[in-house]
Amino acid sequence: MTNQKIILTGDRPSGRLHLGHYVGSLAARVELQEIHRQYVMLADIQALTDHAHEPAKIRESILEVALDYLAVGIDPKKTTIFIQSLVPALAELTIYYLNLVTWNRLKHNPTVKLEIQQKGFGENVPAGFMIYPISQAADITAFKAQLVPVGDDQIPMIEQTVEVVRKFNRLYNCSVLVEPEAIISTIARLPGTDGKAKMSKGLGNAIFLSDSADVVAAKVKGMYTDAGHLHVEDPGKVEGNPVFTYLDAFGKDKVKIADLKAHYQRGGLGDSVVKKYLLEVLQAFLDPIRQRRESFAKDSSAVMNMLFKGSDIAAQVAHQTLMEVRDAMGINYRSYF
Repeated sequence: MTNQKIILTGDRPSGRLHLGHYVGSLAARVELQEIHRQYVMLADIQALTDHAHEPAKIRESILEVALDYLAVGIDPKKTTIFIQSLVPALAELTIYYLNLVTWNRLKHNPTVKLEIQQKGFGENVPAGFMIYPISQAADITAFKAQLVPVGDDQIPMIEQTVEVVRKFNRLYNCSVLVEPEAIISTIARLPGTDGKAKMSKGLGNAIFLSDSADVVAAKVKGMYTDAGHLHVEDPGKVEGNPVFTYLDAFGKDKVKIADLKAHYQRGGLGDSVVKKYLLEVLQAFLDPIRQRRESFAKDSSAVMNMLFKGSDIAAQVAHQTLMEVRDAMGINYRSYF
């Protein structure tokens, strides 16, 4: 494929994936693997930067996230799925790149500042967490990724990677590292079932891809709608109403959805009716995903072997980049002695 580019993307394995992940990244990965060379990373090292006290959770989540990947259609024959910590070259590249960035620059990375605030670290920010933008730069450059799918809140991370690439190539008078370009998701972030701006595992407002039909039904029944829509006859708001946001994201019958919106806005349509239709839509979407997931879960050893194989492939690619980096820096000692 002449226009094929290299893509790096991934997730921190800190729990099962949900509908927000599907809308924000998973659906795009399934499409991108058909036209580009795609690497998907289970970023366990980065997950440990704020979960060092619970490594068992990270270990268990590796399999859970891999099952979600396979269930939605990420194909290991088309996409290299790997575990970050099983690619040793990434850690060494991180060490070299840390010498190219100041501590002050790291402290002022907007994404890092926001996440420090969200996680409530205060003055107790783990050093590993502070340097994870450089770890991410190592991940991206190790595979010479040209495209990196991210949300708009992650753009500062890609900008910092570009800074590292430019400084390295300039300092060592080479063109070893490749500048990545961010692919910004065109799909709006999926809100939580509680109406908050973001669906999140930590906020308890997520519908997981692996949730049973009964659990999904209970979550849809309890979904936030329009607080001002107290009676069936009252006109209701569609904008900012999670039920309609989910219908836009997952419903296939756009004419019916448009009719429901118009009816809801003029009054005379109860929340329970709209939620019932949303439940039908979500169950139709999730049923095949659940079935595939259950099928893959029957042989967890095969899933882990797939990850080990992908990690071996990724390790070879990253090691090649590492050798080029060492050559450029003049510290590939075996070539001198």
